[in-house]
Amino acid sequence: MDVEKPAREGSEARDDLRKRAPEPSAPPVREGAAPEGCLAVAIRIPVRIVVLVLVVPVRMVWDALVVAGRFLNDVLFRPVGRALLWLGRAVFVWPFVGLWRYVVVPVGKALGWLGNVLVLVPLVWLYRYVLTPVGHAIAWAAKGVGAALGWVYASLLTPLGHAVVWVLRGLVVVPALWLYTWVIAPVGRAIAWCGKGLVWLVSAIVTGIGTGLYWITRILLVLPALALWRWVLAPVGRVLAVIGREIWDALGHAWRVAGHISLAVGRFLATLFRWIFVEPVRWVYRSVLTPVGHVVRDTVLRPVAEAARSVGRATRRALAAARESVRQARADFRRMLFGEPRQPRPVDRGEPSGRETRTLGSSTTALTKD
Repeated sequence: MDVEKPAREGSEARDDLRKRAPEPSAPPVREGAAPEGCLAVAIRIPVRIVVLVLVVPVRMVWDALVVAGRFLNDVLFRPVGRALLWLGRAVFVWPFVGLWRYVVVPVGKALGWLGNVLVLVPLVWLYRYVLTPVGHAIAWAAKGVGAALGWVYASLLTPLGHAVVWVLRGLVVVPALWLYTWVIAPVGRAIAWCGKGLVWLVSAIVTGIGTGLYWITRILLVLPALALWRWVLAPVGRVLAVIGREIWDALGHAWRVAGHISLAVGRFLATLFRWIFVEPVRWVYRSVLTPVGHVVRDTVLRPVAEAARSVGRATRRALAAARESVRQARADFRRMLFGEPRQPRPVDRGEPSGRETRTLGSSTTALTKD
């Protein structure tokens, strides 16, 4: 009884885990992928073959042009561009920089100083000591005139205006109001009612004509165009879209395949060029020219260089001896003409000569000197 209980508990636990385990799901389907029909499958292989045959030469020419362009850029265009850039800076930038730095800026500073001294300072003085007092005087006078005008307006013009308004209201406004109420307003209402009726009639006529034209246009143009689009243009457009999509995919696929083919051909040609030209030249340089160059260097160039250096040293020593002889001869000729130069006579200042130093028993004055 005790042995069967753990076995039964283990089987129940396995069944529970099996129930809880997630069921294997189907592989996910990519969203947006339209199912392919038989037309796309039938068009794909021939189109890709034809496009590959047409694209391979174009891709090889393109890769050759790219390689040539990179070579020309590294060898010709970039150095020429740097030279033209340096030349442009030397011809256009640096002269203008020098002109700005050493001519325009100093002249501008001088003109600014002159403008400050000759224009700004006098204007400030004129504003501060002339215009400001005159403006204050004019403002005071304007305040007085404004106060007088305000008194005239409040005391004279305002009562006179009120009287004129009262007279005009009694003579003009009341008759005009009566004319508007009993004559103009009824006539305007009658005209408005006639206008509304005329507008309704015109709108009814226009609505009928528009409805007729709408149905005529729908029957003669819209329905045939809709049928043409639905039963002719849409199917043809779908077929052309499938063909165009397959041609575009074929072009991309062919371009990538042509790139691999062009890369393989380029590597083959590079290897062939290396084995035909580079390796023989390297072998000739390493096995023939280098030993010959070493022999020529050791047997010819070094002895010639040593001999040239020896000749140079001997020539320099001879020239130095000649210069020394010329210098001595010039000095002897000067002594013969003018004699020995006078030597400066030392002045006895009572100071110890040489490295002799003063002591307590020695003196340098004339009175205590022994």
